Amino acid sequence: MFIKVMFGAGCSVLVNTSCRLVNLTAHLRQKAGLPPDATIALLAEDGNLVSLEEDLKEGAAWTHTMGNSLLKERAIYVLVRTIKGEDMVPTRYESLLENLDDHYPELAEELRRLSGLSSAGHNWRKRMGTRRGRREQSPTSRPRKGPD
Repeated sequence: MFIKVMFGAGCSVLVNTSCRLVNLTAHLRQKAGLPPDATIALLAEDGNLVSLEEDLKEGAAWTHTMGNSLLKERAIYVLVRTIKGEDMVPTRYESLLENLDDHYPELAEELRRLSGLSSAGHNWRKRMGTRRGRREQSPTSRPRKGPD
């Protein structure tokens, strides 16, 4: 069972999830050039955030958990760094895929929402002039009836 994990400047890696979660996270950290103590998660294309460590650090339970028990086969994920907040500051989630807004604007919005940030792009559909996949026409771009 494999998944595709995207990070960096358009980098991706195929990962076999039929292994222990501790090995999977160590491999992903190494590929992304992260320190061994970095907390990571995976953001699925459907917006589901899969924590690879946070709630699983209860010793033996985490070391024996298999990656395929948490991840969907043949799915594409974005590697995310989890930054724990201190003193009433919420946990932040930072995409490790550069230009996430360009590749997956919906996922960038979801990360901002999960981090408790008000997003600058909360009306990105309106600003881009789209609604439900259709281009809105401004009054000047609508076809005009010419004089007959």
